[in-house]
Amino acid sequence: MRFVLTLVASDHPLTPAHLAGVMRYCDTQGLSVTAGPRWLNQHKAADILLQHRPNPDQMRDLRDALMTDRIDVLVVNAETRRKKIMLADMDSTIITGETLDDLAALVGQHDAVAAITAAAMNGTIGFREALEQRMALLSGVSEFQLHQTLNAMELSPGAEYLVAGMRQIGAITVLVSSGFTFFTGGIAQRVGFTQHHGNVLDMEGGVLTGRVLDPVLDKTAKLHFLNHYVEQLDITANDVLAIGDGSNDIPMLQTAGLGIGYHPKPAVAQAVDNLILHGDLTAALYAQGLIPKT
Repeated sequence: MRFVLTLVASDHPLTPAHLAGVMRYCDTQGLSVTAGPRWLNQHKAADILLQHRPNPDQMRDLRDALMTDRIDVLVVNAETRRKKIMLADMDSTIITGETLDDLAALVGQHDAVAAITAAAMNGTIGFREALEQRMALLSGVSEFQLHQTLNAMELSPGAEYLVAGMRQIGAITVLVSSGFTFFTGGIAQRVGFTQHHGNVLDMEGGVLTGRVLDPVLDKTAKLHFLNHYVEQLDITANDVLAIGDGSNDIPMLQTAGLGIGYHPKPAVAQAVDNLILHGDLTAALYAQGLIPKT
């Protein structure tokens, strides 16, 4: 079995010196460099082929060595490098903000809701409890304000290129969120996702009731959708790209053949070893040997 180590630059150029340093480190660690480096995009992204997969400590060493020059490093099995399906989180991954935080800002509850969101994303409060507390604070929000929030959402850099690149190779693209279908539907249409999943807002008379409807989609739900699509498509978890930033994404990220923490919360950075710390979402394409059509 062989593995591809991909280095992706953000705002500093990737140089032959960077590549030579990484190859020396891999050789000293017994990872057996078998080929490379090979440029995917000159001074932007390059591959190094390894006989053995770096362990989490070795990946951390590589990230630390490249931190100053803001270069990301990702590793994937060479034989299943290009994925057949992508499952992506929405908040702080495909979009820059947190939906409920943004909605709360319209009704003067931003700080209270954001504090609960941060606790949930870092794993210090249960997801359902956090959702119930936030929705109670948003009771009375109108449908007009929901549309305001949706229209103001900003896409993360590279989001459209990532989805387009996956679809170009025939992959299914799924937006799977612990947020709400009102927003996942709008973002999925804007970006070009094949499918989307989320929780359902409870509304009466055109305003939010503040109640949480069952079933609640949490971290187990994201893993459930991954397993569902794997079975439906008759593929394996190795064929899956999953990407997200928060603690409720961890089971999905750990199960996928290529699970990437995108500008991850600390809990995610500790749990998975493929991280995009510096660059944009197109790094997930480079990790598969794909060149974004920007």
